Amino acid sequence: MTKQPTVGPSDSSRYEIRLAGHLDSRWAAWFDGMTLTRADDGSTVLTGAALDQAALHGLLRKVRDLGLPLLAVTHIDPDPPHTSTRRPADPSKDAT
Repeated sequence: MTKQPTVGPSDSSRYEIRLAGHLDSRWAAWFDGMTLTRADDGSTVLTGAALDQAALHGLLRKVRDLGLPLLAVTHIDPDPPHTSTRRPADPSKDAT
Protein backbone atom coordinates (compact mmCIF):
# COMPACT_ATOMS: atom_id res chain seq x y z
CA MET A 1 0.00 0.00 0.00
CA THR A 2 1.44 3.36 -1.05
CA LYS A 3 1.01 6.18 1.41
CA GLN A 4 -0.12 9.43 -0.20
CA PRO A 5 1.51 12.64 1.03
CA THR A 6 -0.72 14.73 3.23
CA VAL A 7 -1.32 18.36 2.50
CA GLY A 8 -2.25 20.59 5.39
CA PRO A 9 -3.72 24.08 5.40
CA SER A 10 -0.26 25.66 5.51
CA ASP A 11 1.06 23.53 2.63
CA SER A 12 -0.06 25.76 -0.23
CA SER A 13 1.61 25.33 -3.58
CA ARG A 14 2.39 28.06 -6.07
CA TYR A 15 1.21 27.81 -9.65
CA GLU A 16 1.53 29.68 -12.91
CA ILE A 17 -1.52 29.38 -15.17
CA ARG A 18 -1.15 30.73 -18.73
CA LEU A 19 -4.25 31.66 -20.73
CA ALA A 20 -4.67 32.77 -24.32
CA GLY A 21 -5.86 36.38 -24.45
CA HIS A 22 -5.50 39.34 -22.14
CA LEU A 23 -7.53 39.70 -18.96
CA ASP A 24 -7.98 43.03 -17.22
CA SER A 25 -6.42 43.28 -13.75
CA ARG A 26 -9.90 43.57 -12.20
CA TRP A 27 -10.25 39.79 -12.68
CA ALA A 28 -7.60 39.16 -9.98
CA ALA A 29 -10.24 39.19 -7.25
CA TRP A 30 -12.28 36.56 -9.11
CA PHE A 31 -9.18 34.39 -9.29
CA ASP A 32 -8.74 34.40 -5.52
CA GLY A 33 -6.19 37.23 -5.52
CA MET A 34 -3.75 35.65 -7.95
CA THR A 35 -1.42 38.05 -9.73
CA LEU A 36 -2.40 38.71 -13.35
CA THR A 37 0.33 39.59 -15.81
CA ARG A 38 -0.39 40.40 -19.43
CA ALA A 39 2.45 39.00 -21.51
CA ASP A 40 3.71 40.51 -24.76
CA ASP A 41 2.70 37.34 -26.64
CA GLY A 42 -0.99 38.10 -26.03
CA SER A 43 -1.43 35.70 -23.14
CA THR A 44 -2.28 36.30 -19.49
CA VAL A 45 -0.32 34.62 -16.71
CA LEU A 46 -2.00 34.00 -13.37
CA THR A 47 0.51 33.44 -10.57
CA GLY A 48 -0.23 32.59 -6.98
CA ALA A 49 -0.95 29.96 -4.37
CA ALA A 50 -3.59 27.26 -4.38
CA LEU A 51 -4.16 25.86 -0.91
CA ASP A 52 -4.77 22.35 -2.19
CA GLN A 53 -5.76 20.37 -5.28
CA ALA A 54 -9.44 21.23 -4.81
CA ALA A 55 -8.59 24.95 -4.86
CA LEU A 56 -6.49 24.47 -8.00
CA HIS A 57 -9.36 22.67 -9.72
CA GLY A 58 -11.65 25.52 -8.67
CA LEU A 59 -9.33 28.02 -10.38
CA LEU A 60 -9.23 25.89 -13.52
CA ARG A 61 -13.05 25.70 -13.51
CA LYS A 62 -13.13 29.51 -13.53
CA VAL A 63 -10.78 29.54 -16.53
CA ARG A 64 -13.13 27.14 -18.31
CA ASP A 65 -16.13 29.32 -17.45
CA LEU A 66 -14.44 32.34 -19.07
CA GLY A 67 -14.02 30.39 -22.28
CA LEU A 68 -10.36 31.35 -22.64
CA PRO A 69 -8.02 28.64 -23.93
CA LEU A 70 -5.78 27.19 -21.22
CA LEU A 71 -2.20 27.15 -22.49
CA ALA A 72 -0.27 25.79 -19.49
CA VAL A 73 -0.38 25.02 -15.79
CA THR A 74 3.01 24.98 -14.10
CA HIS A 75 3.80 24.10 -10.50
CA ILE A 76 6.38 26.59 -9.25
CA ASP A 77 8.91 25.03 -6.93
CA PRO A 78 9.93 27.06 -3.91
CA ASP A 79 13.37 28.59 -4.17
CA PRO A 80 15.91 25.81 -3.81
CA PRO A 81 18.57 26.24 -1.15
CA HIS A 82 21.58 28.12 -2.43
CA THR A 83 24.20 25.67 -3.58
CA SER A 84 27.30 26.32 -5.53
CA THR A 85 27.00 25.51 -9.23
CA ARG A 86 30.68 26.20 -9.71
CA ARG A 87 32.62 23.26 -11.06
CA PRO A 88 35.86 22.19 -9.44
CA ALA A 89 38.98 23.18 -11.32
CA ASP A 90 40.14 20.78 -14.01
CA PRO A 91 43.55 19.54 -12.83
CA SER A 92 44.58 18.79 -16.44
CA LYS A 93 44.51 22.50 -17.19
CA ASP A 94 47.22 23.94 -14.97
CA ALA A 95 47.53 27.68 -14.98
CA THR A 96 51.16 28.54 -15.46
